[in-house]
Order: sequence, then structure tokens, then C-alpha cells
Amino acid sequence: MLIQPSQADVRRFFCGAYAKSRSGTKLEPIEMLASQWIDEHPEYHAELADVDAALAAMLDVNPARDNPFLHLSMHLSISEQCSIDQPRGIRQAVELISHKKQSLHEAHHATMECLGRMIFESQRAGKMPDGNVYIECVQRHATQD
Repeated sequence: MLIQPSQADVRRFFCGAYAKSRSGTKLEPIEMLASQWIDEHPEYHAELADVDAALAAMLDVNPARDNPFLHLSMHLSISEQCSIDQPRGIRQAVELISHKKQSLHEAHHATMECLGRMIFESQRAGKMPDGNVYIECVQRHATQD
């Protein structure tokens, strides 16, 4: 079953995981993973600390502004893809980028470029995302200097 949370659900999830992590409340496994990526992004902490403001900000669409909820969602997505190696080869490619950059965080950011490009191209063309284009892009990042 494909789970498709709303934008508000995603914001509540990340704000909730941040609040639980800060208070020392026991986290669910997905919240632990989210909180690890949240810790890597202290620049998002203020936005994550206020769920009401985060929900209100959904109405303020500014393409020039970073969206911490989208960014953190991409980290979670890439983590999940690597854990199940889907698309096939993603785990190895991300590990190679991580080794090359000496940072899993930076490897995720390189992978996000490919993920974002795939999503943009599929939306522009009105077609389903092409996982082959995505994995080929990530593999190029893994093999280029």
C-alpha cells in the first residue's frame, strides 16, 4: 500500500519528531531516523519548533526559499531507498559518493540533485518518474571526480 501523507501531515511529523527528540520522549524508528537528519540541519530547528507556524507557512509559497520539510523528506526517502536497495544499485552508488565526499550527508545532497531532477522532468513531461534516469544520474555522481 502506498502511503501519501498530506503536506500538513509531513510538517506535523517532522515538528513532532523534533519536539519528541528535544524532550527526550521515546521515538519510533522512523522518528529516530528523521531526528538524525534534523540534527544535521540546525538551520531548520526554529521552523521545526513551531508546528502552528509551519502549518501556516504552507500558504506562503516562495520558490526562492528552502523548504525544510521537502529537504528532510528527501533525506528520509533516500535513506529508505538505500535500506532496500531500490532502485537497484542506489545503495552502492550512495556509499561510493559518501566515501568519495567523506560524508553521508553530502552524498545525500548529491543524490537529491538527481531525485529532484527526475521529479521535475516527470512533472514537466506529465509522465511517471523514470527510476532508470535517476539511478544513472546517482551512479554518474559516484564515478565522476
